[in-house]
Amino acid sequence: MKQKGRGLELLINDKQDGQWMFSVLKTSLKASKPVIQDWVSHHQIKVNHESVTNNVIVKKGDRVFIDLQESEESSVIPEYGELDILFEDNHMLIVNKPAGIATHPNEEGQTGTLANLIAYHYQVNGEACKVRHVHRLDQDTSGAVVFAKHRLAHAILDQQLEKKTLKRTYTAIAEGKLKTKKGTIDSPIGRDRSHPTRRRVSPGGQAAVTHFKLIASNAKERLSLIELELETGRTHQIRVHMASIGHPLTGDLLYGGGSKLLNRQALHAKKVQAVHPITGELIVAEAPFPVDIESLCHTYFS
Repeated sequence: MKQKGRGLELLINDKQDGQWMFSVLKTSLKASKPVIQDWVSHHQIKVNHESVTNNVIVKKGDRVFIDLQESEESSVIPEYGELDILFEDNHMLIVNKPAGIATHPNEEGQTGTLANLIAYHYQVNGEACKVRHVHRLDQDTSGAVVFAKHRLAHAILDQQLEKKTLKRTYTAIAEGKLKTKKGTIDSPIGRDRSHPTRRRVSPGGQAAVTHFKLIASNAKERLSLIELELETGRTHQIRVHMASIGHPLTGDLLYGGGSKLLNRQALHAKKVQAVHPITGELIVAEAPFPVDIESLCHTYFS
């Protein structure tokens, strides 16, 4: 398999000779049947330069080309704004999201989100991509967010997220001094029935696992600088888990943190690590701290 423009070309070998095309693509590209069917319906697959309209048997020497460029219109309104791009190619995009904006619109026509800025970025670069986020961050959390540029990349990155091979590392400032230098919080999270947006640790909730490590502490101010890794991606997971062990994040008023030092939760998605969905190379993207968290780190932990 090799990249060819914005597509992929697969030369059928001895082992694949006589197999159904769908089977070859599922094995070689890790493409799901719905994704392959969608390519066929949009005339994005050619065998020896001829478009295919259904599943066919391929033979040794056949050249199967998949056009990954999409013409699907996005419902996200393009909006001009600065983007801090950490990694980009024809297949995926990783952006450093500033605090204070949502990852994506929650209703039709909404603007002012990271997805709107990305839609504009695609537009001015002539890319007819639908804005596809692989994961998201809370509005007031900053840091690295992964987007896929086409269906195949999205499906593969989703699988990595599910299998926990797409790793996300966070930095946070928590209140109080942690009793242990590292640990794991394995507590299910569910909705808080007494509050419309808050979550809580609940036996009947969804499984949630957070690993944490103490980086530095300030005994005088009773603050802890911590690094965290997620195994799951529940809404407000880090915020809920840290509050549940008596260490809410600084600035996180929703979960019991104080606002003396910061007017948002002190949480930053520092690093994302993923296997590239097409090339298979390891992609590591690190997001620099925003000014507010950088300032707190310098003042209290340097």
